[in-house]
Amino acid sequence: MILTFGSFLALLAAGAPMVFVLGVAGALTLAITGQTPLVVVAQRLYNGLDSFPLLAIPFFVLAGLIMEQGGIARAMVALATALVGWVRGSLFMVATVTATGLSAISGSGSADTAAISSILLPEMRKRGYDIDYAAAVVASAGSLGPIIPPSIIMVVLAMISDLSVGAMFLGGIIPGLIGAAGMLVGHWLYARREPERYADAEPFSAPRLWTAFLGALPALSMPIIVAGGIICGVVTPTEAAVLAVVVGILVGLFAYKELKLSQLPQMMLRTAGISSAVMIIIGTASIFSWLIAVQDVPRMISAWFQANIGSPWAFLLSVNVLLLIVGMFLESISALLILMPVLMPIAIAMGIDPLHFGVVVAINLSIGLITPPYGICLFVASTVAKRSVMQISRVIWIPLIPLILMLLLSTYVPAVVLWLPRTLL
Repeated sequence: MILTFGSFLALLAAGAPMVFVLGVAGALTLAITGQTPLVVVAQRLYNGLDSFPLLAIPFFVLAGLIMEQGGIARAMVALATALVGWVRGSLFMVATVTATGLSAISGSGSADTAAISSILLPEMRKRGYDIDYAAAVVASAGSLGPIIPPSIIMVVLAMISDLSVGAMFLGGIIPGLIGAAGMLVGHWLYARREPERYADAEPFSAPRLWTAFLGALPALSMPIIVAGGIICGVVTPTEAAVLAVVVGILVGLFAYKELKLSQLPQMMLRTAGISSAVMIIIGTASIFSWLIAVQDVPRMISAWFQANIGSPWAFLLSVNVLLLIVGMFLESISALLILMPVLMPIAIAMGIDPLHFGVVVAINLSIGLITPPYGICLFVASTVAKRSVMQISRVIWIPLIPLILMLLLSTYVPAVVLWLPRTLL
């Protein structure tokens, strides 16, 4: 165990890519101990990827790219503008509402952030908005992507923990909407501090809203088909991801006419690159997770928790703190694959519903997308805004507050997570 974790921490501190940290730590342990043939490395790598639900990942990634370039994101922004553009600090509200809608399409926080940033940040700069806070708004809005279904994080989490992907998706809906509502309130309070600067709201217009709604109907068909198909049990999450791609191509080609067939090969190449990076991490993490299990680490940690932290509430609090810290430094999929095989058995032993615990973990790792220094959504927003991550980090705490409150509510009021799955499934 010391060799496994020692090599892991040494490689991590040396700045090695996560795929090498996980794979080399596992292979090195097997090679030095000599108790298991090295062929096990290849076997565990293959077994970690031999899962049908993982096929959803490349299709959700491709759906996000189509959404970004096919006019779908632009139509959603127009609808959100007509819906909440009358509120002070209107573009803050538009970014959050748009991200909530796009989250039901892509399953990726970084994809949502990229789509919204490219459309709204230039306009925010033009209107004289504080660009650091504007970038923080867009990044935090993108962090809703892995909470509101579909979610790549939830697909991987369900696979690791042997949970229903559909139930996980349903469990994330109410927390995601609560988080979005909390951020809207926070943005409104922020805009009130400088009423002259954010006095760009336009009067509400019902005809304008109706026109925007009609224009967004093709775009809205994507989340309806994806989420509705999964909830009604018509399609599996993997099939829903394929449907999202097909519908997105049709909408982009024929409804909005912004997508060209010549763009698809490049999108597929980008999808292959992004998906391959995720998949190889999943494969190498399965080696590391197997080693942890073989060395009986989950049982030892479980015994320690039960001896020192007997209360499920205290355990959940400690897990939240741990995951929020880990999310600052580790990519979410890596953190998930390393920690879930250890934490889930402890949660079950303490009588915590595994579905509830899984959604709480997903929320924690989604918040990690916007926590410095390595939050991926922060990097995406900072690139488009042409500001440093540290400049944006000075104000990211404002939208972080409602997300933390939503996390605590979801943690200690299990019905927030469990009511919808238990009602519909």
